[in-house]
Amino acid sequence: MRDVERATGTLQPAAAEPYVPPATPPETLDRIAALLAEAQSAHQAFLASAENRRATIAAGRRGAEGSDAWSRGQIALADVASGRSKVMVPLAELDRLYVDAELAGGELGRISAARDEVIALVESENQTIDQLRGGG
Repeated sequence: MRDVERATGTLQPAAAEPYVPPATPPETLDRIAALLAEAQSAHQAFLASAENRRATIAAGRRGAEGSDAWSRGQIALADVASGRSKVMVPLAELDRLYVDAELAGGELGRISAARDEVIALVESENQTIDQLRGGG
C-alpha cells in the first residue's frame, strides 16, 4: 500500500444548531389566559363554598354516624368536594394544550406555567377538603 492510499485525518461532526420552538399562536395564548381565569374564578367559588359549609361539616363530624347532623355534614362535604371539579376542567384542557404543543415541538413555557398555577389551586383545594374531613 502506498502512502497516498492510506486514510488519514479526523472526522468532526458539524455543530448542531439549537432547536428553537415556534412561538405559541396568539389564539392559544388567549385560550391559556381564559382557562387560567376560569380556574381562578372556580377556585374563589370553591373557597366561598368551603367557608359557607364549614360549620355544617364540623357539626357533622361531631354527630353520630347516621344522625341528621352527620348526614347534613356529609352532604355539605360532598358539595364542597364537587366544586373542586370546576377547577379540574380547565386543568384537563391545559393538559391537552400542553401535550399538543409538546407533540408539535412547540414552546411549552407559558402552558406549563399556567398548568403549574392551576395544579397549585387543586392541591390547595385538596388540603381544604382534607381539613374539612378532619384530617388536617
